[in-house]
Amino acid sequence: MTSAVTIPRHGGTGGKTAVAARARQVVKAYGTGEARVLALDHVDVDIARGRFTAIMGPSGSGKSTLMHCLAGLDTVTGGQIFLDETEITGLKDKKLTRLRRDRIGFVFQAFNLLPTLSALENITLPMDIAGRRPDKEWLDRVVGTVGLAGRLGHRPAELSGGQQQRVAVARALAARPEIIFGDEPTGNLDSRAGAEVLGFLRRSVDELGQTVVMVTHDPAAASYADRVLYLADGRIVDEMEHPTAEAVLDRMLLFSGGNPQTPDFDARGRTS
Repeated sequence: MTSAVTIPRHGGTGGKTAVAARARQVVKAYGTGEARVLALDHVDVDIARGRFTAIMGPSGSGKSTLMHCLAGLDTVTGGQIFLDETEITGLKDKKLTRLRRDRIGFVFQAFNLLPTLSALENITLPMDIAGRRPDKEWLDRVVGTVGLAGRLGHRPAELSGGQQQRVAVARALAARPEIIFGDEPTGNLDSRAGAEVLGFLRRSVDELGQTVVMVTHDPAAASYADRVLYLADGRIVDEMEHPTAEAVLDRMLLFSGGNPQTPDFDARGRTS
């Protein structure tokens, strides 16, 4: 289940391998001796290029740790992480920072927008810092995809939470990264705004050929993905293709012993 598999090519591969990122026998441990905690336990996984992957699991299962290691935001104790054919484990800080800036996009629960900048300036900020000029045609397409054409001159305080997260999604897409990682990207949004943002991420995969990896507790959010990975005790214990919210909730309840009142879900499958 967790071994490498042959994955069909999707749009936007640009001749690259069909695997955007992969982990091989990845271990992440915290502490030493009796206090040692194994957050990831010899994880093998391929992230398919041009697809939307959701990572789920109970609190403490290692899902955020896995995403952070895949994204180069955290180091591993053992094993290897690859972005396309580049091994990122062991890269020096300067090279890793450049790789994250040039090849990876991020969308977090907190919008992380600068309040003094307009929406457009926030979107182009990473490229401005890197000294790169935005591709206007691509930028216009991204702005259209996330529905921000009429809000580019507004500052964050003049935007709703959903609109601010759309700006964050556009910022992640604007530099044409190889992969976008989202850590609970709709966690601060109401259900309607969250559905809009998830719809834009889905469109970025279907229409722009983007690769998206998202950590979530929410079965409804996971249903936007092509594939769901389930973690428990630092291991990938199951996966699901073409998920629905109901199927995801049933699988999560199975892993929680059939108790709908887990720390992660209420009886309707919404995050608590």
